[in-house]
Amino acid sequence: MVEQQTNLDNIPVFEQLWGITNELREKLDTRFQLHPNDATRELQSYSSLTGEAHGSLNIFSGSEIDYLIHSWLRDSKTGFSNTRLTIWLGSQTRVPHLAYEFVTVPHLFFYIDYIPRSDLSTDLEYLDSYYEPVNKRYLELQANPSLEEFTSRSLYIRQVQSPTSLCFISQVTDETITLLRTIAHEMMDRWLNWVDRVEPVAAEEQPALAARDLFIRRTIVERDPDIELAVRLFGAEMTDKLIRALWGG
Repeated sequence: MVEQQTNLDNIPVFEQLWGITNELREKLDTRFQLHPNDATRELQSYSSLTGEAHGSLNIFSGSEIDYLIHSWLRDSKTGFSNTRLTIWLGSQTRVPHLAYEFVTVPHLFFYIDYIPRSDLSTDLEYLDSYYEPVNKRYLELQANPSLEEFTSRSLYIRQVQSPTSLCFISQVTDETITLLRTIAHEMMDRWLNWVDRVEPVAAEEQPALAARDLFIRRTIVERDPDIELAVRLFGAEMTDKLIRALWGG
């Protein structure tokens, strides 16, 4: 049973959150053909300077997915853990990218979002197609008394999130883990349906879309407000390797 954690080394919670990302990966593996990125093989197992924090960063790509990140990081001393699954689509489609991040600090933080690939202020068709379907769920979670909406201190991170970004903190309970699993699969299933039925992007428009995607992917990582913490944990050299791997440097 998952209760609010009294021990810092909250392995059961981490394993459940990592398990949710693996459930989502199974759906991706059923739909897409993915291949590991050999350039990041050395990061499949890494540790902090003190040896108390351990992680695994795995990168995949395919004909439809430009860059897929599936990773975990856990610190046995503090109870901190981070599990991440982010899917950056190729430029043959304008379907939003899909991002998941689940964190214990040791309370629960989760972020799930469809990362926009168009200007939502002017592209109303894009807004209505991809964000109106999420708006009801977003408002439900805002009204949930067990959840508190999280606001990043980074101006860029707030700007790049969609207006229906599901970004909340809560206590760790059976109910919140169940809710998180339900929402995570709901977001994945909707997204897979979009991928299957969308019209392709014209060939002459794809280079500009690919450049925009790469700029956003790189800037999100390089402007992460937790980079200073990563340097203290892993040192500057390893942090640089992790940053480059996360955006494809």
